[in-house]
Amino acid sequence: MAQNQENAIITSVEQLSAENFRMGFHAPKIAAVAHPGQFVMVRRMGSTDPLLRRPFCIHQVDDDGGLQLYFKVVGRGTKLLSQLTLGEELSILGPLGKGFALVNNRPACLVGGGLGIAPLLFLTRKLAEGADDPSQIRVILGGRSRAEVEPLVADFEQYGVQVFSTTDDGSFVRKGFVTEVLQEQALVADCQVYTCGPEAMMARVFEHCQEKGLACQVSVEKEMACGIGACLGCCKTKADGTYTHVCINGPVYNAEELQWKK
Repeated sequence: MAQNQENAIITSVEQLSAENFRMGFHAPKIAAVAHPGQFVMVRRMGSTDPLLRRPFCIHQVDDDGGLQLYFKVVGRGTKLLSQLTLGEELSILGPLGKGFALVNNRPACLVGGGLGIAPLLFLTRKLAEGADDPSQIRVILGGRSRAEVEPLVADFEQYGVQVFSTTDDGSFVRKGFVTEVLQEQALVADCQVYTCGPEAMMARVFEHCQEKGLACQVSVEKEMACGIGACLGCCKTKADGTYTHVCINGPVYNAEELQWKK
């Protein structure tokens, strides 16, 4: 997969909650070849604080060379990123990694929890574009509270898909977990499930898929320093006990390839 390094101009900054931000850039070379599920490595221009690039999944891409990231302020790097303004530049390397294998024109169910919602918007767009009937695509969004879910619902609904929402505290739509909503869905045998979120959540999604005989792809979140397989810091255990490097072999895997904690 082609990789590009671009000095990308910030075109939009949205604060969707106290901690969650969405940022848009003009990065036409990366946007032209990006695939749902891939990621980019980001660094502030003219600064070595922080020293290493930060990985972010691609949230959305548009036809005019625009690219969006959705992130939560969790440390110094993301705090500094959230303080940037329109017209400033970032150094972006990407697209990196292996994305989702698109199964077009088949029923699909996308399950996202917390920041795991981020890569599913780009995926939803591509699946809807390839579907005769986008309403056969179901999207289940979950978070701790209303602030993590409600601001994103309309972005998914614009593609004509079915959207189901739930929150841990019951502050938006219903109280519960995405896995509970998943279990309520009457998914047909050829439905493709895609999921991203906390590992325990994805393990439960995969367990349900095994019980129902459904194919399941997972997008794994791992800390990484390089994004190109050099630092070997993003190892994950496979089902056979060997290791995989998420940055080059993932972040998307067929769920049965990986080892899951019971």
